[in-house]
Amino acid sequence: MSLLEAQKRVLSGMRPTGRLHLGHYHGVLKNWVRLQHEFDCMFFVADWHALTTHYEEPHVIEDNVWNMVIDWLASGVNPGSATLFLQSKVPEHAELHLLLSMITPLAWLERVPSYKDQIAKLSNDRDLSTYGFLGYPLLQSADILIYKAGHVPVGADQVPHVELTREVARRFNHMYGRDPGFETMAEEAIRKLGRKNAKLYRELRTQYLEQGNQASLEKARAVVQEQQNISLGDRDRLFGYLEGGGKIILPEPQALLTENSVLPGTDGQKMSKSYGNEISLREDPDSVEKKIKTMTTDPARVRRSDPGDPDKCPVFKLHEVYSDEDTKSWVRNGCTSAGIGCLDCKGPLIDAVLAEQQPMRERARQYEENPDVVKSIVSEGCEKARTIARATLEDVRSAMGLDYR
Repeated sequence: MSLLEAQKRVLSGMRPTGRLHLGHYHGVLKNWVRLQHEFDCMFFVADWHALTTHYEEPHVIEDNVWNMVIDWLASGVNPGSATLFLQSKVPEHAELHLLLSMITPLAWLERVPSYKDQIAKLSNDRDLSTYGFLGYPLLQSADILIYKAGHVPVGADQVPHVELTREVARRFNHMYGRDPGFETMAEEAIRKLGRKNAKLYRELRTQYLEQGNQASLEKARAVVQEQQNISLGDRDRLFGYLEGGGKIILPEPQALLTENSVLPGTDGQKMSKSYGNEISLREDPDSVEKKIKTMTTDPARVRRSDPGDPDKCPVFKLHEVYSDEDTKSWVRNGCTSAGIGCLDCKGPLIDAVLAEQQPMRERARQYEENPDVVKSIVSEGCEKARTIARATLEDVRSAMGLDYR
């Protein structure tokens, strides 16, 4: 696979925390389902990452892994359109992490915002003064770079992780991408493009380097990609030379910013297992109905005849996710005039949530009854992922002078 083809790849992963809830669906999985039809998607279970904070509870990871994968499949993630695999079954992640750790400044890891946040939130519960926890952002970088993924779907809070990955890739390419005589070989490769394309390449390269014209960079990459008479080595040199650096061994990924879809839980806070306010993807319909019926509402509505304010009601926050404009208007008018009661308001919401979950429960059932099918899907995904990872690691070892026999 060429560098440009790899840049059409999307990589994303989740820690195995067990069964997922509707917050995961609206925040992540709906986006995965859409992306799998637009990109070459690779979705992985980040089981090594789970150990960075839950190293004392390894016994729960296995069940969590399979339950989470079933939830992915139930949500509509299609193994025919996306590659599903386990991080720990592709040991190349660990080797790349080790090699990148040799060149990554300690200060880069310490400044990652989520590292500081997690230390503040979790240090009372467990000792996080471990090398694994400090290094987990670099392991995330290795997860991305081992597949040369061009896009990483993240929320705004995760953008610093992608930026760290870009910096690590840039540093690696700067240190190891300039083999002796690089510029001479790059100029020779330009001449192989032919007079017309060579002239166009030089013009586009100048426009990018002098003016920062991103469109010129993309056009120049396309010129190189279309050439059939140059070697892979020359192609990679020309890609790197375009940006004024060396050969691009590890391409820099782009953050694919996703909408920050925060689904409220049954108490109005962000839906989370730690708050005990979640509705699971495969939850029993009777349980779902009971949870929504007992949700807290506007505290000002003590009696049925009291008017309420939907903007102060956790239930209306769910309506904003699940209901159409007519229903939301009906709720707002009925609530503010006391024309409807809180149970009346919750009725269409219950129907909408159950309707969303119904196909998930049906898809999940076939996998719950045939766990070997799930393991087969993941096994095939692991094999495909490892083939790609091995090729990347060969490039990395060669660049670092570790391909001797």
